[in-house]
Amino acid sequence: MVQRIMVAVIGVPLIFVILYACPPVVLAAVLSLLSALAIHEVLWTTGLVRHGRIVAYSMAAAALIPLWCFFEWSELAVLGGLLVYLTLLFGEAMASNMELRVEQLGCALLFTVMVPYFLGAMLRIRQMEELGIYYLLLPILIAFLSDAFALFTGRALGKHKLAPRLSPKKTVEGSVGGVLGAVVSCLVYGLILEQAFALDVNYLFMAVYGFLGSLISQFGDLSFSYVKRQYGIKDFGKLLPGHGGVLDRFDSVIFCAPLTEFLILLLPAFAMGG
Repeated sequence: MVQRIMVAVIGVPLIFVILYACPPVVLAAVLSLLSALAIHEVLWTTGLVRHGRIVAYSMAAAALIPLWCFFEWSELAVLGGLLVYLTLLFGEAMASNMELRVEQLGCALLFTVMVPYFLGAMLRIRQMEELGIYYLLLPILIAFLSDAFALFTGRALGKHKLAPRLSPKKTVEGSVGGVLGAVVSCLVYGLILEQAFALDVNYLFMAVYGFLGSLISQFGDLSFSYVKRQYGIKDFGKLLPGHGGVLDRFDSVIFCAPLTEFLILLLPAFAMGG
């Protein structure tokens, strides 16, 4: 617990610096690095694909996707990159004398595209006109505070296991606490935006963000727990003491960020004050 708190003490200010004090290209670079590390974790650490070149190709492809989101490269460039990546994958498979299985290639493709494209939602939110800078914090806020409220509520009140085979310590009570905590956090954030930045806030929509965001964040956490249980590992890595690897810390954000992007486009929660 002490290690988790220390990482948070250092990490939270760093996140604010990256999101708000640095030019947007820094966020793109950070997401590019996180994506590459996440792909190494899910392919190599698990043992899913212990093939050095395929892991390297996948890490490179994953690193390029957030940059594509930021620089808005053409569809032709994306098509060309995907073609090269798939050609390399199948080329390695055919050269492996049938040792590489099709499902390994499929998993490499799935995670290489899914993780960075979903994280890239942070960049797409950041680049939304005028209000993107205010929406940008929401995926982090919802995912991290949902996790924190779920942890403390579960420890204090948890009695009924939520998914014992996937995550033995998670409880139904903790899950409910995570949802309520995320809703309250979004409402408080909306109040801050209204009072400090004179934005017109729709509190009902903010509550929807918190409610659905917490649910999808917990789903993302359990989804990657499923991967870990399949391969018999406790954590994806040791990069963050007390937290594990990149995927252990950002698994919920990977699912929450694109949902937040979707909700912003469908139910804009605030507007510039008139």
